[in-house]
Amino acid sequence: MVEGLEMYKAATVITEALYRRVVGEQVEKMSELRNTDIIYVTDLVACSHKYHLRRKYPELTISFEPSSVLGILLHKGLEEVLMSEGYEVEKSIETYVEIGSKRYIIKGRLDAYNPNTRVVVEIKSSRSSKDLPRGHHVEQLNIYLNMLNAESGILVYITPDKIVEYSIQREKIDLKNLVKNVVNDIVHPRYSWECNYCIFKKICTYYVEEQKPQ
Repeated sequence: MVEGLEMYKAATVITEALYRRVVGEQVEKMSELRNTDIIYVTDLVACSHKYHLRRKYPELTISFEPSSVLGILLHKGLEEVLMSEGYEVEKSIETYVEIGSKRYIIKGRLDAYNPNTRVVVEIKSSRSSKDLPRGHHVEQLNIYLNMLNAESGILVYITPDKIVEYSIQREKIDLKNLVKNVVNDIVHPRYSWECNYCIFKKICTYYVEEQKPQ
């Protein structure tokens, strides 16, 4: 035992409070995760098979990893700052796309939105500041811009050694085609690194181990 450590008793007060909030919010979304009519914007920029596995096994998405909790707290803190600057935070948006005879609800949640300037802010926390901005983050923000018909947004990264932000201009997208890719499970994986970070990799037929450089 570390010298002097025996004099301190373990406590769980703060951890329990965080657990109730973080896990509670995830549990509340279980029924929505099972709803095959709902597609999230984040589904449109990720492996299409992940969407289908999440609908079947939504409980596997529940997480209480310290890195995830840290990211949530960082978002909450920056959102509080932006609220004082006149931004709306955690603003839900949705649109509809019809594929064949079925109508899908495309749902997104903006980290922050300035109703006066119509600027959308997307906040990302990361362990590394390499290769920024990341393509799927730019695409996610661009989908939001198209859904709102807004001209521009800000993609901000907070890492252990940097705070950087990028101005992203709206580019036209084919939202219906993106939805088709997800519904028909066309792209799996979307990026070579996705499988290594995927919670479904142990039950996924399409799992591919990322090849490391020789």
